[in-house]
Amino acid sequence: MLTRSTPPDATSHPQPKGQLSGTWYSTRELARLLRVDPSTLRRWRTAHPRQGPPYVPVSGRVVLYSAQDIETWLTGRRVIPGPVD
Repeated sequence: MLTRSTPPDATSHPQPKGQLSGTWYSTRELARLLRVDPSTLRRWRTAHPRQGPPYVPVSGRVVLYSAQDIETWLTGRRVIPGPVD
């Protein structure tokens, strides 16, 4: 499971329901977790067809990734080898 520390002031405010209640990662943070270069995530976002986990372009320079979406994406890419003949 992906984990990230909660900012100190986040506990003093009620958490909204839905996507905002989860953890979000920047391109740099996610690249570190996946052990890839941040340029790899940028390349996946600009590929045709798009590749990589779902993302939210917040602005021209800020892209965020939901931990929930990342978990789903990783689970979908999981390979379970079959028995050896």
